Amino acid sequence: MSQKLNSNLEISKKINKLELNTSLKKQLSLIQEIFSYGLVGQEALLDLLIRRRILINVNISCLDGALFQILHPSKFHIIQQGLRNYFPNGLIELEPSFDLDYRDLQSLLQNYHYQEADRLTHKKLCKLVGLDDHDKRNWLYFTDVYKIPSDDLLMIDLLWRVYSMEKFGFSKQRQIWLANNCNWNRLWQNIGWTYKSQPLRYPNEFNWTLNAPSGHLPLFNQLRGVQVLSALFHHTAWTN
Repeated sequence: MSQKLNSNLEISKKINKLELNTSLKKQLSLIQEIFSYGLVGQEALLDLLIRRRILINVNISCLDGALFQILHPSKFHIIQQGLRNYFPNGLIELEPSFDLDYRDLQSLLQNYHYQEADRLTHKKLCKLVGLDDHDKRNWLYFTDVYKIPSDDLLMIDLLWRVYSMEKFGFSKQRQIWLANNCNWNRLWQNIGWTYKSQPLRYPNEFNWTLNAPSGHLPLFNQLRGVQVLSALFHHTAWTN
């Protein structure tokens, strides 16, 4: 009995530290520690996620994504049932005001299907600028980028960030680009799109896991030049 009480006290202390800590690295470490307590620890993580997302509804962050993703493959039925009951469509409630339905993209990302999510992201962007399956062209011109609604672009980016523990997303790529004085070659090198200055070959040479470098996904074809990605990085969504 005393051992169980001690475990609960330790978990409570770690939960408090988790909420107060702003370092993602430390948050992930604490989540792993709490998860290792088994069912009691995972219930505490689920309770925290429910409280953050439903009871007090704080702005969603990579902490929520990390909690969801570590609990998602839990072997305990009660945890799986709790996730299904409280988050049947994923962590992010998608408003009907968006131009497209992003539930399919959310489903792929929350299940770590990054390659399929990357393909779907490209299709979504094409649809947002008026291209559909009947068009011969299935890529964007830089002039198309400005047609992408800001809300939709930000939602696509948010989905990538939340379900990658803030590792992937257009805003992450833009952040790295700006940090390297807008130098494209340094960007390719930093996000792992080149090897020994040569572009990687799609799809097998790219890394479709969370072990990839920050900003590695989603992809854009740099072989077509930098105009499209430059237009994306200058989109008003990021400055407004």
